[in-house]
Amino acid sequence: MAKEKNSVGLSRDYIIHPGETLAEVIEDREMTQRELAVRTGMTEKHISTVIHGHKNISAAFAKKLEYALGIEASFWMNLQTNYDRELLEFEELNNITEKEIGILKNLKEVIDVWISYGWLDRETNAPAMVLDLRRIFGISNLLDTPKISYAAAYRAQSKNANVDPYVLFAWQRMCELLTKNIEIADRINVEKLKNRIPDIKRVMFMRANQIQKKLSDIFSECGIAFRIVPNFTGAPVQGFIKETEDGALILCMTLRQKFADIFWFTLFHEIAHILNGDTKHEFIDFDSVSGDVEAKADSMAGEFLIDEKAYRAFVISNGYRRLSGIERFADSQNVKDYIVQGRLMKEGIIPWKARPRYEWA
Repeated sequence: MAKEKNSVGLSRDYIIHPGETLAEVIEDREMTQRELAVRTGMTEKHISTVIHGHKNISAAFAKKLEYALGIEASFWMNLQTNYDRELLEFEELNNITEKEIGILKNLKEVIDVWISYGWLDRETNAPAMVLDLRRIFGISNLLDTPKISYAAAYRAQSKNANVDPYVLFAWQRMCELLTKNIEIADRINVEKLKNRIPDIKRVMFMRANQIQKKLSDIFSECGIAFRIVPNFTGAPVQGFIKETEDGALILCMTLRQKFADIFWFTLFHEIAHILNGDTKHEFIDFDSVSGDVEAKADSMAGEFLIDEKAYRAFVISNGYRRLSGIERFADSQNVKDYIVQGRLMKEGIIPWKARPRYEWA
């Protein structure tokens, strides 16, 4: 008989029905199907249909086999369970559409990163990769991803051609998974977070490879699981904040532009959203979004970094004309000089020039 194969070349014959094992057992014991029928109280026809894979081994029949053959019912039930699972996966692989497989192209960047995390196997064929992604996404068909309310932020950005709903959803899931095992205080403590802002500012003076760990420690004390995560083409986001079921928070950031001044401004922008109560349930901060909520967060972030009145006086006095003047003003604000330079460049007061970049996400 020709072997039945699915679209990825797997043979259906390699999935062993428990009836084959039963046939081997009674053959080794030189027991006929008729004798097994007598010992189990079943019909000879029933025994034959099980052995030929046309009927499954039920829990009741497994118990009868335990009495008749001295092999525990759990053994037969496990064989049946494994067979059912393998058969289901075979059928799933066979029924995956080319359209769903096509989503893997959208997720190429994601897949490469997730392989580096050990979440996916590079050698896996396309249909099996779809099954793995379904498990990580928590969805039975990848094509339904844009329908999940969890990805509602995508719909708010539907006019932005740079947003891919599958990539955005994958990015959010990555944030959740990477923060899952971070030990944090039981609940978000907004007052403690506000009081730790001077400590957070001091972190920018640390070595670049120490920054993420120190920030994570500070945020964890405030009930926030913090992580800097990779960014992907198709998910033009700078931050993700989500309230967990127990009242804590997840805060993830990207280094999309990698400039140190933008990183720190963005970090305090996200902190402002938390302090302003903008983060109920889930909040995705897109680079391209504007409005009152974003303007308020920008204003607070600016104040956290540099006192507004002091900055205006500094500009009026032309203190920025010399690097030493910028450095002195930065020292007075307890920030690195690139924070002051970045703001001056953004406002067009000084020309754009090279500035520090981070590379450790």
